[in-house]
Amino acid sequence: MTAPTNKAAWLVKAGSPLEVADVPMPIPGPGEIVVKNAAITINPLDTHMQDVGVFVQQWPAIIGCDVAGEVYKVGADVTRFKKGDRVTGHAINLTTGRPQDGAYALYTVVPSDKAAILPDSIAFTDGAVLPLALEAAVCALSLKVPGDALPGVATPALGLPYPSLDEHVKPIGKVLIVYGGSSAVGSMTTQIATAAGIHVISIAGKHNFALSKSCGAVAVIDRADPDVVAQAVEAVRQSNLEFIGIFDAISSTPTYAHDLEILEKLGGGHLAAVHPPPADVPENVKAGMIFAVNDVAAPVWRDFVTPALESGRLQCLPRPMVVGKGLGSIQGALEKMRKGVSAAKIVVEL
Repeated sequence: MTAPTNKAAWLVKAGSPLEVADVPMPIPGPGEIVVKNAAITINPLDTHMQDVGVFVQQWPAIIGCDVAGEVYKVGADVTRFKKGDRVTGHAINLTTGRPQDGAYALYTVVPSDKAAILPDSIAFTDGAVLPLALEAAVCALSLKVPGDALPGVATPALGLPYPSLDEHVKPIGKVLIVYGGSSAVGSMTTQIATAAGIHVISIAGKHNFALSKSCGAVAVIDRADPDVVAQAVEAVRQSNLEFIGIFDAISSTPTYAHDLEILEKLGGGHLAAVHPPPADVPENVKAGMIFAVNDVAAPVWRDFVTPALESGRLQCLPRPMVVGKGLGSIQGALEKMRKGVSAAKIVVEL
């Protein structure tokens, strides 16, 4: 029987297109699995890495974070997985810099504590939308002590509970605004927060209200409404719950202006962002940028993801937009991401 071979879409230097070429077959170390990828997802982060080389530690590089496929090999001391298992997993080239840890390949190394069994009822193209968004959501909500997202930029530390599998989880008496509720990370943060008993108010495009509500948002506000700030403040006050703050999944100059106005009117709180937050914020605002790789997510991967997918408590949202098949399709998928997508996650089948 001929041994399988591996290929990858290499990023040779910043600003260059990906080049498909051979790559060694990865070998899992302790606590790692090798996934034979069936589908991978494109994230906005990937375009920044390609354009300017942010977070790239060595050249050439294999980037990408989200994989879904079958376990090909397991490393020493891995007991949760075996060869042939269907999985979704978070590849962490972002922190290790190792080529074998990038998703844009036929075979990728994934830490076993950043992977979960994918139920047979869920397609690989659906499962691929989960990993980075899931870990980002947990990092946004559950870190207790601030870390470093970038030099001089702290991570948020909201210290909120993990999601529960209990459909009737007891509310914890707190309310969170998710700005950009129909984005991939916004949708996932809404789901994870709701499963933790948090009351979520979403700000999203009017055409995406149904998506935000299906993720668990109790109220949804039109981001294009001129009174979006006033409506958000009123929704929080009407909840009669303790205001946590805002998770801003857009993190642009206009949304930051709205964030700070909302926080001012509500007496301060947390501002968790996906990009560096404003440098000067009031003393009663705790601002931070999420960094979506952290051991805090391990219990969620281990204990929550698979049973939550099986029960429907966790959904693969937003829906995948499959734009091609094969490693050669990834560059076109990146170009599509640069043009922008709404309420969808760009996926390439392999």
